[in-house]
Amino acid sequence: MKRKILVVGNGMAGVRCVEEILALDAGAFEITVVGAEPHPNYNRILLSKVLGGEGRIADIVLNPYGWYEEHGIALYTGVEVLGLDLDARTASLSDGIELGWDELVLATGSLPVMLPLPGAEKDGVIAFRDIKDCEAMRDASRRYQHAVVIGGGLLGLEAARGLLNLGMQARVVHVLDCLMERQLDPFASKLLQQDLERQGMLFTMEAQSESVLGGDRVQALRLKDGRILAADLLVMAVGIRPNVALAKAAGLEVKRGIVCDDHMRASRPHVWAVGECAEHRGIAYGLVAPLYEQGAVLAKALCGAPGEPYTGSTIHTKLKVSGVDVFSAGEFNEREDTKAYRFRDDFSGIYKKVLARDGKVVGGVLYGDTSDSGKILQLMKEPDGESRLAGLFGAGSKSVQEAAGVEAMAPSDIVCSCNGVSKQGILDAIKTKGCTTVDQVKACTNAARSCGGCKPLVQDLLKLALGPDLAEEKERVCDCTDLSRDEVVAQIRAKSLSTGKEVRMVLGWKNEEGCSKCRPALNYYLNMLYPGRHADEVSSRFVNERLHANIQKDGTFSVVPRIRGGVTTPAELRKIAAAAEKFKVPMVKITGGQRIDLLGVKKEDLPAIWAELDMPSGYAYAKALRTVKTCVGSEFCRYGVGDSTALGIALEKKFEMLNTPAKVKMAVSGCPRNCAECAIKDVGVVAVEGGQWDVSTGGNGGVSLKGAELLARVDSAEEVIDLVAAYLQHYRETAHWNERTAPWQERLGLDAIKKVVLDPQIRPGLVERMDATLATYKDPWAESAKDAGLWRDPQAQAAPAGRT
Repeated sequence: MKRKILVVGNGMAGVRCVEEILALDAGAFEITVVGAEPHPNYNRILLSKVLGGEGRIADIVLNPYGWYEEHGIALYTGVEVLGLDLDARTASLSDGIELGWDELVLATGSLPVMLPLPGAEKDGVIAFRDIKDCEAMRDASRRYQHAVVIGGGLLGLEAARGLLNLGMQARVVHVLDCLMERQLDPFASKLLQQDLERQGMLFTMEAQSESVLGGDRVQALRLKDGRILAADLLVMAVGIRPNVALAKAAGLEVKRGIVCDDHMRASRPHVWAVGECAEHRGIAYGLVAPLYEQGAVLAKALCGAPGEPYTGSTIHTKLKVSGVDVFSAGEFNEREDTKAYRFRDDFSGIYKKVLARDGKVVGGVLYGDTSDSGKILQLMKEPDGESRLAGLFGAGSKSVQEAAGVEAMAPSDIVCSCNGVSKQGILDAIKTKGCTTVDQVKACTNAARSCGGCKPLVQDLLKLALGPDLAEEKERVCDCTDLSRDEVVAQIRAKSLSTGKEVRMVLGWKNEEGCSKCRPALNYYLNMLYPGRHADEVSSRFVNERLHANIQKDGTFSVVPRIRGGVTTPAELRKIAAAAEKFKVPMVKITGGQRIDLLGVKKEDLPAIWAELDMPSGYAYAKALRTVKTCVGSEFCRYGVGDSTALGIALEKKFEMLNTPAKVKMAVSGCPRNCAECAIKDVGVVAVEGGQWDVSTGGNGGVSLKGAELLARVDSAEEVIDLVAAYLQHYRETAHWNERTAPWQERLGLDAIKKVVLDPQIRPGLVERMDATLATYKDPWAESAKDAGLWRDPQAQAAPAGRT
């Protein structure tokens, strides 16, 4: 007769233990799993993707309902275990059912810590721990604007990032001066804060919360220093505590967690604990890798299989925080008895530090590039690991694994630190089980199944093992579909699809509502394919585009009126000065694009300040032409050989409202001295002797600096405009959404682009399609604002006197 195993908890730790049991002896037990949530087992690490609209709940399910049926597992969801009788070996459920067991596995996980602040019982005060919390935040984002997250750890930052994606203003309140202090040293923490601030996240550091203000629903958070922060939604992400109430009531030994031995046995016979609820040698772990290690040991103990006891885990974390790769292991803050090996590349935003003591590697932190994480974990296991540190980081910003490839990794090197999968384990799966894709490797080995940070290494191993036989994995539009950009565009054309909703429905989107990545992409593709016919879906655009203003770190906005080519008039300057004084604008700044930026405008003042300015928007926030920077050229400069100012204004007037896959910046210089910095623009135009112009493209002056490449030399300003039109139209028709010209040009190759835009048979068609788009174009973000009198049609605005 089969022995009965009852698993209390349907989370990642409990079900992973069940998976290990099935792998060891699938027919030995009758397994029952009870879960309090009304869902199958899902990846809690990826909840932030669901919150931010990058996926749906089905996308993060690890074991669907069919998996339980396939393995004969009885699953109870949406019910709780109210009590345990350890002598009778029975469990009482909240639906009245009583279950018996021979072996009991407690995997009750943890509970979020909720600060006992006055007013914390109000509506809108929640944690971020499960799908229910996720749904509550998504619902709040549809009705409210201001969100405050208490806690600057991983969970708090992921909550804030998700709320930003949903269009809310997200502010993080943290009691310390460093974010993620349990995973990052102070320097890496500051790098992270700077990166998140650039994404629009707001921070109030070294602040203690005092009380929650409001009526039935939260309206604000009061800090102990007296400051009051607007909050329509308050998320507490200050930590977790083991969920031990059931074990404690049953009489088990409980300290911080359920006390367990080295085989995860609790204090009574036939009772075991695993995961966040368990305490082993005084430690309760909250990371996924230790929980999986515990599950493997427990499964062997239940099956009577040989195996080493659990002696604890090396704490390490490898994850992606709001798009930034982060890793830490062991010790990462220096002490007097440690030596630090550092690598820092400010240009690429990469920082690495490894600590050693007495010849042994004891830990480290990686920021921006985590490809050395497996190597560091391996070195931590070796008694003389420090001796191998000298060449670890390699030259420049590339790691040894990147420079020499995965060939340089030892077979035992860990690729997936979450699941403990080695290079050899992945190669064996490719060789013996026929895996040819990352998803197949994931299914066979669990590599990349948790945080997903090791996906690039898994892909590299596939290339290494399969070589030319490896089928290229296409780049999907997003996780909502298996289709690539080109496939989606082709299907829109072939089926004459006309709205984003229709595209998602007809093409079988997994998430019918789409996500923050695909909704604006589909809106762009439809606008590009059907200029003047597609009704722009304003709700699919990001909040900055909808408001014609850039949100700043303090929650105010930046307003930038259009100043073509950097040329203005006294009348325009008086308008800007008057508006700045009337609305008490804190800062008036000249931008790098030769415009005037009004910084610190309140959201409620945006309609009125635009009406006061009575100037077209400068699109300083849009995926469109931002600026055309110019020098004074031949009209004033003694070195000038071309009228760069007039040409710059003409380019800006022609393309200023054009939808593009990503932002576009241009510059025009009147001579090869290049004072307008044309070499780092998407389109740079330089006058040369003889009345000719050099047109260069694909430059980028941002984090990924790239010099523009010469596209062609032309004979007139008119031909410059014609060539730029062809280039931009080709870019519009072939680039991925949110892909700048620099990576697009690198992906297609300059020679291939030249063959299209310089071909006398092809180029006229590109220009014709561009002109057709511009002829029917209306400012999609300003349409609703015109009725409110926010600003006039930009096309109706004349250039400054004396300019054409």
